[in-house]
Amino acid sequence: MNFQQLRSVREAVRCGFNLTEVAHQLHTSQPGVSRQIRELEEELGIELFVRAGKRLTGLTEPGGHVLPIIERMLMESSNLRLAGQEFVARQTGLLSVAATHSQARYALPVAVQEFRAQFPDVKLHLHQGSPKQIAQMLLGGEVDVGIATEALGDYPQLVALPCYRWTHSVVVPPGHPLLSVPLTLEALAKHPLITYDTGFTGRTRIDKAFEERGLSPNIVLTAMDADVIKTYAQLGMGVGVVAGIAYEAERDTQLRALDAGELFGIHLTKLAVRRGSYLRGYVHAFIESFAPTLPREVVEKALADDPAEEIES
Repeated sequence: MNFQQLRSVREAVRCGFNLTEVAHQLHTSQPGVSRQIRELEEELGIELFVRAGKRLTGLTEPGGHVLPIIERMLMESSNLRLAGQEFVARQTGLLSVAATHSQARYALPVAVQEFRAQFPDVKLHLHQGSPKQIAQMLLGGEVDVGIATEALGDYPQLVALPCYRWTHSVVVPPGHPLLSVPLTLEALAKHPLITYDTGFTGRTRIDKAFEERGLSPNIVLTAMDADVIKTYAQLGMGVGVVAGIAYEAERDTQLRALDAGELFGIHLTKLAVRRGSYLRGYVHAFIESFAPTLPREVVEKALADDPAEEIES
């Protein structure tokens, strides 16, 4: 048994049982991948995959049982390598962080700046995506840390930790009628709205609030990017609903903001890492810089805890 055999099995599942794609991912040949899988099956005495001719079409029952073990073995081999690097080169390496646009644009800059000053020799890769894409990047080992409000707490393979609370804001140009009346869902529903795409930055809570009051808001434009929402709100195309952190009075001089916490509730941004992963010292430093409530001992305890004991805030 060797790690290349284990990687071949794992990538076969990740690539939808397409061995051509597996070969591409592992920088080898398709016959080589098939051989690695067959040799592992012979050693284990079981067939891991259902086959139709030479094609793989799915996992067998034994394959489904073995796959999590293979995943753990490969993760532990990666952890072992990282643990060694921690002592050989404490101040060098790579940190990959995935975040939604709102987090990357408004919440992360201070932490990134502090991290770069503290660890100038660590390369920092910042990825952006939807909450579900961020979760998949974490599960696939593409990133070390994921930051979002939605989705991250839905995966038992991830440890999702609370960072900070926030509310939505309604943004409108100066002189807008909403500035002179109490802010209610009924008042909002009388105007065209511009807000986030479904699945981003609390959009689910926005939809639910209107639905529970029996209202049908006229959402004329959606975007992933709060800057886009603010731009079109400033042009008078509709009332913008954005994360409170996205409104900056010094920069957004052509807009006014109204707190919408009472309408859409309080949201909790979470930071997630893969359960069972080894985090190097500089990863812990970045996490604590972004969320001071998550020092190393808190994160390590959460990584060691049972999934059912996830930290609440």
